[in-house]
Amino acid sequence: MKHTLALCLATFTMTNALSAALKTQDVSYGSESNIVLKGYLAYDDSVAGPRPGVLVVHEWWGHNAYARKRADKLAQLGYTALAVDMYGDGKQADHPETAGKFAGAVSKNTELAEARFRAALALLQAHETTDASRNAAIGYCFGGGVVLNMARAGVDLDAVVSFHGSLGAKVKATPGAIQARILVCNGADDPFVSKDAIKSFTAEMKDVGADMQFKSYAGAKHSFTNPNADAFGKKFKLPLAYGKSADDASWTDMQALFDQCFDAK
Repeated sequence: MKHTLALCLATFTMTNALSAALKTQDVSYGSESNIVLKGYLAYDDSVAGPRPGVLVVHEWWGHNAYARKRADKLAQLGYTALAVDMYGDGKQADHPETAGKFAGAVSKNTELAEARFRAALALLQAHETTDASRNAAIGYCFGGGVVLNMARAGVDLDAVVSFHGSLGAKVKATPGAIQARILVCNGADDPFVSKDAIKSFTAEMKDVGADMQFKSYAGAKHSFTNPNADAFGKKFKLPLAYGKSADDASWTDMQALFDQCFDAK
């Protein structure tokens, strides 16, 4: 009994210590005079000195708890993470039709999308915990497409990781324009990403000399990193499914890329 009590107390103390080290805050920023972008910043207060910053771009549902959870996980790895707001005013969708409208409005306006992304990056770089010379961005579904297009646009990032994201280019990259090392984490059974899209994307990356890895996870479907995917799929009759093995593997692959990029600087 004494041993059990001691173990419980030790676990409680460790959990509290981890919670105390993780600092989070809601932040407001902007790129337009009439729209407020509402983000979420997370970092580990126990980490000494400036550390790399990572932007997290949300799924087409908008800036929600899932995007924040990923920011927390990055903070626990020792990064300062900012879950961004690409829609403005913190808008979230509760139906695919609304989500499609929100995502389409941003995707069709490349100047707006880049301005909002750069505003988030500037906020992250200015934070006291961040090493402004070391930056990355990750994105999910809609957000995966966003970060790939920011890489194509030549935004100064060390690494970009797309999780089950769209591959199509809003504006194709020119040779030498892409500065970031790219990792695409794709579900092998994702019906939203065709073989032709993969072929076109990999050819594009090769033509412009990008440093790109394409990982395809066997059996993984669309939205394989989101534990809520099955519920969303059932509710809206969409081919979505969570895949723990692909989720874990892709997160490990992301960490390996970050280690390579940031340790080299």
